[in-house]
Amino acid sequence: MATKRSPISQQSCDGVDGHHLLVSVSPHLKADITVSRIMWTVVVCLMPPLILSIFVFGFQTLIITAVSVASCLATEAISQKLLGRPVTIKDGSAVITGLLLAYVIPPGVPLWMPVFGAVMAIFVTKIIMGGLGFNIFNPALIGRAFLVATYPVAMTTAWLAPIRNVAIFRTMGAGVDAVSSATPLYVLKHYGMAAVKEQFGSGTSIYTDFFIGFRPGCIGETSALLLLVGGLYLIYRGYIRWHIPVSIIATVALLTWIFDGERIFTGDPLLAVLSGGVMLGAFFMATDYVTSPTQRNGQVVFGIGVGALTVLIRLKGGYPEGVCYAILLMNPLTPALDQWFKPKRFSQGAVQ
Repeated sequence: MATKRSPISQQSCDGVDGHHLLVSVSPHLKADITVSRIMWTVVVCLMPPLILSIFVFGFQTLIITAVSVASCLATEAISQKLLGRPVTIKDGSAVITGLLLAYVIPPGVPLWMPVFGAVMAIFVTKIIMGGLGFNIFNPALIGRAFLVATYPVAMTTAWLAPIRNVAIFRTMGAGVDAVSSATPLYVLKHYGMAAVKEQFGSGTSIYTDFFIGFRPGCIGETSALLLLVGGLYLIYRGYIRWHIPVSIIATVALLTWIFDGERIFTGDPLLAVLSGGVMLGAFFMATDYVTSPTQRNGQVVFGIGVGALTVLIRLKGGYPEGVCYAILLMNPLTPALDQWFKPKRFSQGAVQ
């Protein structure tokens, strides 16, 4: 992180042990990192999964994503204008919300559907709450939860089988009627592991396909490889920490291994991590600055909670996937976790 000294003048004094101590008015360090730069870096990291989705599900994934992003930008601009607030669409936050909203909906939904999710995500979840930095819940996941509640058939059945012959225009305009393949989690939940291997392959091929992204699922969640690369780059740049993603993935893997098999300790942890939205949620949704804890210990507890709730919903809930609701259920606990794990003051205990 590039830093530079504060231009504010400094004052010196001598400590009791004779060391020379410099005292200055805060802020002491300034960085070149801005909210806008972080947001647009995340946008870039989210581009490879979108490009892959075009070749896996067809060209309509690009159109659905464009509609989602445009709807989020328009909703934010119009609502801020009507409320007399500065229009902040250039900071990139609405673009990220639009991308993530598109990434968590099936590729066979009608093109108009993301518009309603965008209004719920931006206006209700973000603008009414006060704008960027004041929302309690992840906006994109609220948009998805709203669409699941209002259009449950489309959101739970509009899956498309992967395309393997580069015929990316084959399913253009097909809509919900083009249902062709259930997701691996749906097959696993209702028919068992044998049915998963029969439908998606056995041996190492199923793990390879799932890791690369050739499996049914939401638009941007299928490629664990590309999501992992993007997430690791954000960690490398210091934009997110590893604590939340690692604790989520480890918890999902451990609890699946213990409880998801026919007998205890016989579940498939790798398949659980590579299926559904674990990688997308762990790196790009649960790490949202506003709705996740700031302290490392709190982030680990937050991640364990998300992972445990994800497995609980997958095994006992009505939906085969639980990442969305697990993150939303943990979001309101963020202020409490920050309070419980707030850093200890350096001077605490020094004065009696």
